[in-house]
Amino acid sequence: MADEPLVLGIETSCDETGVGVVRGTTLLADAVASSVDEHARFGGVVPEVASRAHLEAMVPTIDRALKEAGVTARDLDGIAVTAGPGLAGALLVGVSAAKAYAYALGKPLYGVNHLASHICVDQLEHGPLPEPTMALLVSGGHSSLLLSEDITSDVRPMGATIDDAAGEAFDKIARVLNLGFPGGPVIDRYAREGDPDAIAFPRGLTGPRDPAYDFSFSGLKTAVARWIEARRAAGEEVPVRDVAASFQEAVVDVLTRKAVRACKDEGVDHLMIGGGVAANSRLRALAQDRCEAAGIRLRVPRPKLCTDNGAMVAALGAEMVARGRAASDWDLSADSSLPVTDPHVPGTAHGHDHVHEVSKENLYS
Repeated sequence: MADEPLVLGIETSCDETGVGVVRGTTLLADAVASSVDEHARFGGVVPEVASRAHLEAMVPTIDRALKEAGVTARDLDGIAVTAGPGLAGALLVGVSAAKAYAYALGKPLYGVNHLASHICVDQLEHGPLPEPTMALLVSGGHSSLLLSEDITSDVRPMGATIDDAAGEAFDKIARVLNLGFPGGPVIDRYAREGDPDAIAFPRGLTGPRDPAYDFSFSGLKTAVARWIEARRAAGEEVPVRDVAASFQEAVVDVLTRKAVRACKDEGVDHLMIGGGVAANSRLRALAQDRCEAAGIRLRVPRPKLCTDNGAMVAALGAEMVARGRAASDWDLSADSSLPVTDPHVPGTAHGHDHVHEVSKENLYS
């Protein structure tokens, strides 16, 4: 246990300031400061508000995580931070903080990929990832199918959303139904009391000539909005629970169908589901049913680890340290469109040496 790398991870890609502490594949602390309430009145995340909230929450959240883990900053073997993708301003806050702590502590700095982190977090729940692993990542900004041969160096995109991500569609339909923000949890809650077969909403990109692994939820979002508007224009009551259930079913049907197909086509017998929408109860249930029928083992972290958090960043950082991946340079910057094919942003040999030079004179007190 003591020989496993102890890493602190910082996540600020959107509206959650997440700080996690991981030793190997064991989660020691997962502290989160959310600014979601500050965005609710706008009906979505406001980048400037998110960045300011990260600034205010950063140091207290790091202190809370270290205290929860029962370790000191000097005990750390490295600091990992989300370098992208995400909101540029929000990412810069996290990257700047991570660089400051790493420099002051004389510890290696690892700029890692947000999407790869969502995959790696499952190690904290179910142990080391099988290689290869098929991952379905579903969140407010991403709907992706990824094949990972090595989570630290080899992640291949199989398919992605071509317009709205699933999480965006949930938020927009919740807004049309006047259910508030964020839309995912409230749609899930209303859907449990509705009929998923009440309304035949379309399944995007599921035709024989459509891309096998790509997703499209823009047409579904429009179809649901028009259905609601037509009912209201006719003076009829909108069956909110049935709309929520039918919409949700259309989304999770497509997600699970394509994920299982990708596993079969690639000969992969494991499917990992992550991202904020992975907390959806119907997605979990349908994925379990379809994976069991196909002989595929399903891995889904507990809901708290599915949403954006520092634990997932620390998990990937710990894996980077364990596998001897190169640390990032001090000129590491945020990249709002960092491709998933770059699980982390390595530095030059000089940059890595510089870390060890600084460690001779620990600046942190």
